[in-house]
Amino acid sequence: MKTNSNSYTIIYSIVLVLIVAFMLAFVFQALKPAQDANVQLDQQKQILFALNQDRDMTDQKARELWKEMIIADDIIDADGKLVEAGKQGGTEAGFKLNSKDAKEGRLALFRCKVDGETKYVIPIYGNGLWGPINCFIAINGDKTTVFGIYFNHESETAGLGAEIKDNASWQAKFKGKHLFAGNERQKISLSVLKKITDNNTQVDAVTGATLTSNGVTEMFQAEKGGLQPYVKFLTSK
Repeated sequence: MKTNSNSYTIIYSIVLVLIVAFMLAFVFQALKPAQDANVQLDQQKQILFALNQDRDMTDQKARELWKEMIIADDIIDADGKLVEAGKQGGTEAGFKLNSKDAKEGRLALFRCKVDGETKYVIPIYGNGLWGPINCFIAINGDKTTVFGIYFNHESETAGLGAEIKDNASWQAKFKGKHLFAGNERQKISLSVLKKITDNNTQVDAVTGATLTSNGVTEMFQAEKGGLQPYVKFLTSK
């Protein structure tokens, strides 16, 4: 075949593309286990951050705390009943669930121990100004007050909406807040507002990020993907 012919050029290009595609696929498959492990560790750290653990912890420390503090990664339903039991330091039951599962009624519940005290961590999902936001909220053993919280987002404005993730002091304002208002036990009242009228259930909104702050409130109170579906669990003894 003549090297300066059109047929040669086409065949050469096809072979080159196939070789490059094969190499890329091989590299992706080779790196995937490490990528998956990093994603898993990042989620574990977020849950530990919600439990007020050091945000500068090493990867090894995070793995140790996970095995020690996470008693089970259960799956429950909207009636608060156990659907699938997790394990100590588990990553195979509730840990695998995502926002789609939550909206379908499969609810992840992390049962934890911190300094010998029972805590529960719940993942919830919502929307900010520019994209999805989610958080892990840690609840005290009384099932009515917040122990800690950690927010994450894909794309919020730096210095404004992004503060829900980046500002640890703002997240600390949630500690001790009540999930319910007064004797009301059927509806989540925890919210983020510009003007506080109830110090028990409300947190100051992030300055200049009204829509993101509203998204956080909606996320807490949403019937699907929010904290509201956990009410029967939270009101059970």
